[in-house]
Amino acid sequence: MAKDTRTPNSTGKKPQEGKEAPSAPLAMLASAEVKAPSHLGARLRNYFLTGLIIVGPVGITLYVIWWFINLVDAWVKPWVPQVYLPETYLPFTVPGVGLIFSITILMVVGALTANLFGRTLVSYGELMLDRMPIVRSVYRALKQIFETVLSQSNNSFQDVGLIEYPRKGLYAIVFVSTETKGEIDDRVFKGQTILSIFLPTTPNPTSGFLLFVPEKDVIILDMSVEEAAKLVISAGLVVPDYQGKLEDLAEKAKKKPRRSVGSSRQKEPA
Repeated sequence: MAKDTRTPNSTGKKPQEGKEAPSAPLAMLASAEVKAPSHLGARLRNYFLTGLIIVGPVGITLYVIWWFINLVDAWVKPWVPQVYLPETYLPFTVPGVGLIFSITILMVVGALTANLFGRTLVSYGELMLDRMPIVRSVYRALKQIFETVLSQSNNSFQDVGLIEYPRKGLYAIVFVSTETKGEIDDRVFKGQTILSIFLPTTPNPTSGFLLFVPEKDVIILDMSVEEAAKLVISAGLVVPDYQGKLEDLAEKAKKKPRRSVGSSRQKEPA
């Protein structure tokens, strides 16, 4: 009886009839062909996300600026005489003409109201608006908002702090306005230093709550108001650098004794 001269494979099993075992180079090539698309896809995805992070903010900013310029042009251009419009003399439309005229008009109005005559006209105009029932409420609210947002006085937020809100053990970022005075301080917090703070909401920091908190319950932070606003708007994703850690590391580096070059060398045996 003839013996089977076929050699078993590495596993000790004979190859199946009609099928050839793949060689090692072919197996490596097959595994590389399987892994290559996933690796390439991951790299392309990272490239796409990186480009989106770079181009996204720039594109959105340019779009908002372009939208604002076109919006102002649509409002102001119909009131500008054709003689002063560049497209009267050019074959194309020049964007931003209405915005330039708007800025110029606002500067002229501000200069006119800076003197006594201008202030008198403004006071008479406000007196007329105060006699209109519905217009009076709308005008007062809008004027207060504009004065608060665009005011150049020193009454804006100066400090950023933490308070336990909405319960103990949970902390929220607040903007410190000033010390509480008047009837609230006299009726509720007698003998204590109270701070008027603004608790913003995320991601819209323009809305929030006005709270009156004892000074001892407010933890004042080192970060600026702008950094805290970025932290609130980003929902905690944009965290400002903490300079306190860098200062501590610098102080420790200064206090750490330096070893001399000779002491670092080991003494050679005689």
